[in-house]
Amino acid sequence: MNCAGGSFLSTTAVTALKPSSWLRPKYLLFAAIGLMLVYVIPHDEGFLVHPKDPMWQHYEPFKWWLLPHGIAGACSLLLGPMQFSDRLRQRFRRLHRAVGRIYVTGVFVAAPLGAYIQFFQERMGDPRSFSIAAAVDATLWMTTTAIAMVFILKGKVQEHRQWMTRSFAVALVFLEGRVIGGVTGWENLDPKANETIVWACLAFSILAADLVLQWEQLGPSRSMVRHRSPASSERTLEGPLSNPAASACSPEKEFRTLKVVPNGSLATWKHSDRQSS
Repeated sequence: MNCAGGSFLSTTAVTALKPSSWLRPKYLLFAAIGLMLVYVIPHDEGFLVHPKDPMWQHYEPFKWWLLPHGIAGACSLLLGPMQFSDRLRQRFRRLHRAVGRIYVTGVFVAAPLGAYIQFFQERMGDPRSFSIAAAVDATLWMTTTAIAMVFILKGKVQEHRQWMTRSFAVALVFLEGRVIGGVTGWENLDPKANETIVWACLAFSILAADLVLQWEQLGPSRSMVRHRSPASSERTLEGPLSNPAASACSPEKEFRTLKVVPNGSLATWKHSDRQSS
């Protein structure tokens, strides 16, 4: 920039590249969760509204363990998707944090109780291997959630979101196992068939979460910008914050950038630029 000339304006056009909103993985994930809930609630949890359903006799010995497990697990499954909402996180930070705390609490209540309930059912005839599968599921769910907590406490948001994605993928094993067992009819076979379904869903849970994370990275970055000619309908203007005459030859100056959009409104942000005299 020429100090003597006193010209401080440069014109640059900026266009943000945004991925197609309808192709984002989280929307496909939310749709899949909705379909699974529509299937699982009437198919597997319908006994809740039928007091004379035979399932109540099966749950009678451990019903008081099942109640907090079911409530905590339901809170995590239903509130978990809210944590992936960019709008909620940006506009309602307190709500986002409150929902996150409820999710974490639900995980650390539902997971150990689920493992204990399955161990209790071992005394009712279920195989020991099924108890081991439930214990591994609970451990993986709590571990991924705990790692996500550590990252957010250290202020590492990106890593926190990655581990929360893995945590929720493990949580979905509850729904996935019931959907696969019901649709295929394998739920009517011996307990080993259901155990196999659980192991398969658990084995693919972390892989599925990482595939979703990698899919998001394959799209164009939101922070990527494209430069256009000054004739573009959208451009930015840069100028000094202080008096041009006083700071023209300063070795370091602070500039204000004005983004001019087609309708004439301006968006302002600041940056620092080092200029040589």
